[in-house]
Amino acid sequence: MPGKAPLLRTALLAAALLTACGTTPEPATPATAPPTATKAPAAPSPEAVVSVGGPGTACALPVSFSLVEGWEPETVEKPDDPDFAALVEQGPATIVCEAKSEGTPDIGFLRVWTAPKGPVRSALKAFAEDDKSKELVLTDVKAGAVAAVEARYSVYSELDEAWRDGRSFAVTTPKGAVVIVELGGLDAEEDAVVAAYERAKSTLKPT
Repeated sequence: MPGKAPLLRTALLAAALLTACGTTPEPATPATAPPTATKAPAAPSPEAVVSVGGPGTACALPVSFSLVEGWEPETVEKPDDPDFAALVEQGPATIVCEAKSEGTPDIGFLRVWTAPKGPVRSALKAFAEDDKSKELVLTDVKAGAVAAVEARYSVYSELDEAWRDGRSFAVTTPKGAVVIVELGGLDAEEDAVVAAYERAKSTLKPT
């Protein structure tokens, strides 16, 4: 729901990750034992530096998954005012968490929505159609080791008055609730942003 994004988002914490740098061993001096070489500390992996959904993470969710470097998650609270409460709902789902690409040059987000117990395909279809999408295609996929359904569609962006590719996937949790992970943002079609979505999908697991 492109036009609703500014009203949904709470302030996200900026992240600054330091890359470890190596040191150069000093020249060996005469000794009975050979000098010990100084090993350069390993640089952090860019693939998954933040996990969301599990205990102690930014969002308490029925599932967890990994985020790539620069993406910061934040819980989204449902407004008490009923006039604004509808802004956090889409189809049968309610947004509960958003991860935004704060530390990257791209503008993108991953939004996590929950829907009541029911068929996952029906929930995802209703979710996508409520975003004024077109050309919706649903496909059976895997999210981690969990059976999932993925939606690909075109969605209209009011910000730049253009149709953009949209994608989301949904799973059923052990307690029956449906979780939908949606990719969006002005740069949602950029390779780096799509990679963040694919990373979330490939690492998803129930909590």
